[in-house]
Formats: sequence, C-alpha cells, structure tokens
Amino acid sequence: MSEIPAKATESKDPLDGARAEAADDAVARVRPGEPLSGDAMWQSSPPGSIYDYIKVASFSIGPDGLVEQWSLRAEQLFGIPAEHAVGMDPIEAFIDPDLRAQGQRKMAEILDGREWTGVVPFRVPPSAADGECGREGLAEVYVMPTRTEEGEKAAVCIVVDVRTLRSIETDLAASQAIFGQSPFGFVLIDPDLRVRRVNYRFASLFGGSPDDHRGKGVHDYLPRPEAERVTATLRRVLETGDSITDMHVTGFLPGSDERRHWSINLYRVRSGSGRPIGIAWLGTDITARRAAAREAAAARRNLALLNEAGARIGNSLDLETTARELLDVVVPGFCDLATVDLYQGLLAGDETPPGLADGSAELRRVAFASAVSDAPFTGSGDPVELGAVHHYPFNSPCADALRTARPQYIPAEEGGLVQSTLAVPMVAHDTVVGLAQFSRTKGSEPFGDRDRDLAVELAARAAVCIDNARLYRREHERALILQRSLLPPGDPVASGLDIACRYLPGNSSADRPSEVGGDWFDVIELPGHRTALVVGDVMGRGLRAAVAMGELRSAVRTLALLDLEPAEVLSALDEIARGLGAPGGVQQATRAARRPREADLLEVYLATCVYAVYDSVTRRCTFANAGHLPPVLVEPGEDALMLDVPPGMPLGVGGEPFEEVEVELPEGALLALYTDGLVESRDHPLDEGLQAFVGALTDPSAPLEDVCDHVLNTLDTHHGEDDIALLMARVQGLPADSVGDWTLPREPRSVGRAREYARGQLLSWDLEPLVDTTELLVSELVTNALRYGEGDIRLRLLLDRTLVCEVWDSGLVQPRRRRARDTDEGGRGLQLVGLLSAAWGSRRTPRGKTVWFELPLPDGKNDMVDPAEALLSLF
Repeated sequence: MSEIPAKATESKDPLDGARAEAADDAVARVRPGEPLSGDAMWQSSPPGSIYDYIKVASFSIGPDGLVEQWSLRAEQLFGIPAEHAVGMDPIEAFIDPDLRAQGQRKMAEILDGREWTGVVPFRVPPSAADGECGREGLAEVYVMPTRTEEGEKAAVCIVVDVRTLRSIETDLAASQAIFGQSPFGFVLIDPDLRVRRVNYRFASLFGGSPDDHRGKGVHDYLPRPEAERVTATLRRVLETGDSITDMHVTGFLPGSDERRHWSINLYRVRSGSGRPIGIAWLGTDITARRAAAREAAAARRNLALLNEAGARIGNSLDLETTARELLDVVVPGFCDLATVDLYQGLLAGDETPPGLADGSAELRRVAFASAVSDAPFTGSGDPVELGAVHHYPFNSPCADALRTARPQYIPAEEGGLVQSTLAVPMVAHDTVVGLAQFSRTKGSEPFGDRDRDLAVELAARAAVCIDNARLYRREHERALILQRSLLPPGDPVASGLDIACRYLPGNSSADRPSEVGGDWFDVIELPGHRTALVVGDVMGRGLRAAVAMGELRSAVRTLALLDLEPAEVLSALDEIARGLGAPGGVQQATRAARRPREADLLEVYLATCVYAVYDSVTRRCTFANAGHLPPVLVEPGEDALMLDVPPGMPLGVGGEPFEEVEVELPEGALLALYTDGLVESRDHPLDEGLQAFVGALTDPSAPLEDVCDHVLNTLDTHHGEDDIALLMARVQGLPADSVGDWTLPREPRSVGRAREYARGQLLSWDLEPLVDTTELLVSELVTNALRYGEGDIRLRLLLDRTLVCEVWDSGLVQPRRRRARDTDEGGRGLQLVGLLSAAWGSRRTPRGKTVWFELPLPDGKNDMVDPAEALLSLF
C-alpha cells in the first residue's frame, strides 16, 4: 500500500495527541517575538487549529487484537459507536475479505512490536444515511506498538481520512499557485498590521526577495499621510470584517520620483472556525489607467464646454452680448478670470478693422468675468476698465497674438494672483476681430497644450458669431436705409381723403434682434381725383426682403399709373413677381426642387398685398386682395367691421384670378389697411389680434393721428417682433358743387357746347385765368372724341387741389401722341394738350375710354402758358 503523508490538525479526542494540540495552541496565542512559557502549553486549545481540518481519529488494540478504546472521531469516521466497536476485531470489521489475511499478518507484526504506516481501504457498515450497501473509504493509518500495565503487547492506531488529506493538499497547492503566480501584488498582513508574506510581484516592485519584506509595516512603503489613512482602513477591515474594493493609494517606488497610483482590495482572512488571522492585500498599478482617465475626463470636459459654447454663444446678434456669452461659458468652467477686447473700428462699423499689421490698433474692453471676488484682471500691462478704449504695446504678448493671429502664453507677475494666462486672438474668416484673455489663479492647474487648443476653438466660435453680428448690423442698416427710402415721406396727401400712417420696425433687443421686414404701404394719386391705397408684406426678412419689397412697390406704382383696375394690377403684379424670382414663387421653387443642392441656398419669398382705388367724386372704393388681411371699415355711428374682400393667393404663386369688391364709403367713414405685424405675435393668435384691432377703432371722428396712436397703444401686447405698417384714411368726398358733368351728342356742334359749358363752370368757380386754356384743350379732346371715338361724349370738370377735365366716349382706341411734320395740317392736338397742361393721359373704362388733362390752380405763383404762344410754338 502506498504511503500518503499525514497532515496535522486539531482533535478533541484525548487520545489524539493532547499535548501536541496544547502546544500548538500555545504557539498560536504567542505574539511574534514573545518567548513561549511552560504554562502556556497546558492551555486549552481554541477552535480553528489545524486539527479541525484533518479530523484525526484514534483507537487502541489490546493484546488479543481486539479494540479496547474507541474515540469520538473514530465513531464519526467509521460510523460505529463505541459500545459496538469495543471488542471487535478491526481486521474482520473493516477490511475487505480479500485483504484480511494480509491484514492479520500485519496486525501480528504490530503486536510483535513493529510500527506501521500505510493506506488501508475500509468499509463502513450499512446505515440509513448510506443505504443498504454501506460505503467504502480509504484511510491513512499510523500504528504504534505499546504495552499494557501488565506488560503485554498492544497498539495505538491513529487514522486520517485520505479524502480530507488530499483536499487539504489541493487547497494548499491552489493557494500557493495563486499567491506565487498572481500578476497582482499580494500581501498577507497579520493582526499586528505587519507583513507576514508577499508574493514575487510585490517584491519585484518594491525590491528585494519576498522574505525581505517580512515584519515591515505600511509606513515602509507609503508617505506618512497616505500610510496613516491606509493603516486606519486596515484596522477597520480587521475589526469589522467589511471588505474594501478599489481603494486608491498614491505613493512612490524605491529610487523613483514618479508618483504612482494603485488600486487595492482588502479583506479579512479567517481560520476554518472563523477566527481572524490577518488581512489580505491585493493591489494593482493603475497609474496608466489614472492618466488615461484624466485624459478622458479632460476630453469630456472640453467637449462639454464646446457643446455649451455652441448652445450659448451666438444667440444674440449684438457684439457686446456675444462677448459676454463667451465669458459665461469659460468662467469658471475653464478659467478663473477672462476678458474680451474688440477692435474699436469694428464696433464703429468699419468694414475691415485697421491696424492689424502690428497689433497696436485701438481696442475696447467689452466684457470681463471673474470667479474670484474682488479680483481685478490685469493680463498684460496695466489694468483696463470695462468699456475703456486702449491699445497694447508693440512688444507685448497680446500685440504679438494680434499680429500673428496665434495664441500666446503670458508670464505670471511675481507675487500676483494670476499664475497662468492665455492671450488668444479671435479670428473669423482669416480676420482678427479682437483678443480674448483667459487666466487661472494660483492653486489651479496651469494651462497646457490641450487647454490652448480649446481656448483657440472657443475664441474662434465667438469670433465667427461676432463677425456675423457685424455683418448683420451692416446689412440691417443698409436694409433700413433702403426700406425708409422707399416709403412715402411724411403723411401723403390725396384728393378726398384725410390720411395718416405709421411704420414701426419690429421690436428688438440684444437677445432677440429684429431684422428688417418687407412691409410697405403707398398712396398713389390717380387721374380724376382718384387715389390708390396699397399695403403689402413680403414674406421674409433681411436685406433681400427689403429689396423684394422695393421691386414690388415700384411695380405697383408703374401698374397704378397705367390706370388699370385693381384686379388687373394684382394679376400683372403676380406675373412680375414670378418673373423676377425675388419673391420666390412656384416656378422658382420647382426649379429648386429639380436641383436639390441649390435648394438649400435658395430663399423663397412670397408677398401679400391689398390694393384699393378710391374715387372722391363717387365716394366708391374698389378692393382687390392677394392673400392679405381684410381691410377694416368704420362708418359714422357704427361699429368697426372687417370688409368681406375675397382673399386671393399671395403674389408669386400664380394661376388664380383676383376678385374685386366695390364698396360705397359715406362721408366721414374711416378705412384702415395694415400688415399682420400689428395683430399677430408669439403670445397671441391672429384671430385674437384682429378682434382687438377692430375693438380699438371706437372713435373714427377723432383726429387720425390720435386714432393711430390709440390703436398702437391698445394693441401693444398683441404685436411682436414683426414690422408694422398701418394706413388710415378718412373719407372727405368731393363736394357736388366742385363737379361739372355734361353729356354731349355725337355731332360737330358739341365742340362749341363743350367750350361753353367749360367757360361757364370756370367762371362760377372764379377761375377766369384758366378759361382760355381750358376752352382750347376741351375743344381738342372733344374734337378727337368725335373723330376717333364712338357713342355719346361725356365732359366732366373736377375742382379740388387742381382742375381736372375728362372727356369720355365709347371708343376703345387709345389716343396716341405723334410728332406732326411741318406740312401736316393736323396731328398737333395732343401735342398742344401736353404743352399747355400739367399732366394728361387716357385710361380704359368699362364702356370705353377717358382722356383727361390737369391744370394747376392760379395762386399767383404759377406761370400760366399763353395759348397763343403755345400754338405758335407748334409750327
């Protein structure tokens, strides 16, 4: 039988080496360096000794070869109680029948006084736990010869279960492999917080062999503050049994000044019975991981700053506000102190900031921020107050940064608060617009290369926003100049109308600037004491919207002077809008859809417009609408109401005809045309604003200027960022005694009658200086109507600010002015009309045409043309 070395452990059996057990327990109780005392050997064995693991059993054999004594551990191992075991033949009871003969010989040799050690298979009798067949085992047996009191030969047997021994062997081998081969630093610390054992990995880091570290303490490896912290943690783990995971420890390796970082795990080590016998320390070097973590944290911080900068910088189109937004981002997240200086020329509106060659141009400090209370910022040179205009010396780092467009480190002043400063030029589109300075106070980490790159990126973002604000301001000013140049100067004057108007640009602030819109209004005097009232709105903002508005306004004036009907004016205007492409329209949008890459660059503009023509003689007004808000009418003694004018499609869409609505306006009636900026805002829906506008027109008899002011004040909360155009007109029709109207038959003598009617009417109006000229021109127009026209002839004289003469007939052929040759007997009539009148023209009517001329009233200042001289000048 093979031999298996026995492993010692505690046994509570008095026959299983009581003295050895007591001695081992005494050694366990003695602290390192303390001598063993004789009395300590007889102290009782505590739980947790080695015998608890081995579970040694014992029994004795008498001279007759039968069991005389049977220990409790033997009962547990073999499953036989002492009352049954005593008196048994152990060979017969436990040994396999095939081996009994050999066992008997061995027993005889033992009883003959020989020691024997070996491995013996045994069989445990059947029991309820093991089933009917029992179980088999393997035991390592140590037999020692002895003698009885009578001197007879006997034996004492010590038995250990081989399975237990092998389990212990495996555990020890595994522990040794883990301890010795672990790539981590492994330290076993005793209850006195002294090193009991270290592995080779730990020894390779801190020098020497593993045995050289026995008896050392934490202070031998770590700096004093760190060692005290770790020592307190070790005591807590030993006392409470709570494990510590991923505890970070900082120290230095022998012979190195490089700071190292370790992550350690601590747990209490216990014996089999749970008695604390020390602390296990498992550590790994995380210096590289910490450095990578710092790099990642810095990258995340920088990315967060860039994200914040993208969200917070550039929300305003004001230069100073944008500079303050930059400092709100960087202080205190990036630095402790910061300033922004912008070129004074840039703030004054110059196209290109001067003085870039040497960086000495004047700058204005527009922003300052500090995370340190009462800390002035000096940066480079003397302190500069907020808002002050200054310049940097030629040889200063700041001037060098402006000159080279590269960031510069500024040395800290001795004894000062600031320890690190970066001067970063603010560059937008290869143009330096200013300088940002970022400073960190003492105690903060100095700026590094990564910080410099981040500062350049932040300054560049702010610079682009500042440059955009500069360009916006320039465009805004130009658009305002253009827009104001296109609006009627002052309050327009029209025949039969009292007119007041208001134009207000959209509300603006530093946080929400307003762009110039495309709102416009116009009052156009037409022949026959008629007036065209126009209000329009280009859908868009900025310079392009203002230009589009100017194009449409010019087109409206041109079309109005052709004396077309309102619906015809809008139809022609719609064609012009689509053809120009400035307002955008379906054709342009379709072309953009075919070219997707260009569609992003294309701004589509549409426009709305309401066009009305008022006749002061008939007091009738004809409306046509192109997608605009309805006009509002207030008749004397009545509530205001919105006129039911069919809203056509906006200009630029095309394809749909426009409808006309004719309304008779009583004397004193008030008509209001407006744009949506008056009644619409983010906080109020359009319907609510319209109702508020209608409700504000309560006193149409008040002076129009007061009515306009009352409306704007009442609707102050209902309009917002958009421009406002408001045009109000009160009806003051032409009195009946200021109109002369006659119908003449189609016969030659009507020419003479027309002269007589005209003479009599002018004399009744006390306009005798105009009689001769009027008679001559009326004679020419009536003669042309007889010669080239059709149907009856109508003569009408209108007296207002000027004298207007109109001759109507049913013919459709428009008169055409031509130059007569010297030998021609005719063809000079219209030339004479153009020479003697202030203005003349013709227009179509539903039943023919009207030819008219206008004469200024004599006021002592107008030089009247003598008809005779005019006639002579034609020949």
